[in-house]
Amino acid sequence: MSQTPIADPALLQLDLPDPEKDDLSTIEFLDRLEKAWAVCDRFDLQTEIWRGRILRVVRDREKYGGEGRGAGFLQWLREREISKTRAYSLIQLADSADDLVGAGLLEETSVNNFSRRAFIETAKAAPEVQQMISEAANEGSEITRRQVKRLKDEFTAATSSLLPEEIRERTQSNLLPTRVVAPLVKELEKLPELQQKDLYRALREEPEVECIKDVTSTARWMSKSLDASIAIRAFEVDELNLEKAIEEAQRLDALGLLADALGQAQQIESSVLKLHTAWRRLGGLQERLWLESGSSTPYLRDVLNVLQTLSGATMRVSLGELSGGKKIRLQLVEEDADRLEPPVIRKL
Repeated sequence: MSQTPIADPALLQLDLPDPEKDDLSTIEFLDRLEKAWAVCDRFDLQTEIWRGRILRVVRDREKYGGEGRGAGFLQWLREREISKTRAYSLIQLADSADDLVGAGLLEETSVNNFSRRAFIETAKAAPEVQQMISEAANEGSEITRRQVKRLKDEFTAATSSLLPEEIRERTQSNLLPTRVVAPLVKELEKLPELQQKDLYRALREEPEVECIKDVTSTARWMSKSLDASIAIRAFEVDELNLEKAIEEAQRLDALGLLADALGQAQQIESSVLKLHTAWRRLGGLQERLWLESGSSTPYLRDVLNVLQTLSGATMRVSLGELSGGKKIRLQLVEEDADRLEPPVIRKL
């Protein structure tokens, strides 16, 4: 491995404007700040790439020669207060840098022409986009995340097989804006093949901006509905044809309502699971405290009696003054898996 390059001291001298002087316009003031920030971004990128390479060496040493099955790597992270997620994100960044440079696309010194976010976006881009961006960086151009995103969108809109040929051609001819077409592709990629084909036909019949926006919205609601339905446990007990249900909702122009309903259902289930966990824990704590207390702790017993309204099989929770002082009574009953009756929820 080559030695870490020494930063040029001149680059570390940031040309910052004096905030107390009025000799610069607001535009000039912000421009100088932006240039100084870009310098920090480039050094931040180089630092994180090298940190990723260091972490990769520590990990690989453990993998190939260690006896603790990764314990040494984790200990190394703990000593430096680095989370495992953070460590692997840095290793991935180092891998991306090595891939771009190692493949001959990018010169080692050209990495300095990227902002940190631009480099990460480039590493995630298609090979063709990486080629174009690397060529620009090698020629000395400064690469921003906005430029990378624009190129990615242009490439996606002009080449995706999920789009009819009419839309791809009109995008390449600048008759359709990539900022409208690219989000469509991203939403279509989330859908099953059958639904992709249905929307493909609609796009082919009307390859116009308004249709593209409508289909993008439709695809987004479809994917949200499918994602929520997969997470809803209530759907595990019945054989439901969710794709047909989505088609029917689409025919009624009610996809948004369906997606919202499924999202709320998912949220309710998640809330109930958290409630059940907290309820069981409170019940155990309340019981232990009751056994520890006695006639000599009347005030503690009073507190435990109040907690019984939340830890018992029937819970009573006030909705507050804004709801007129109403209460919700929930009866929690743990049932066997083959019983499907829902818990009783009543307003008092």
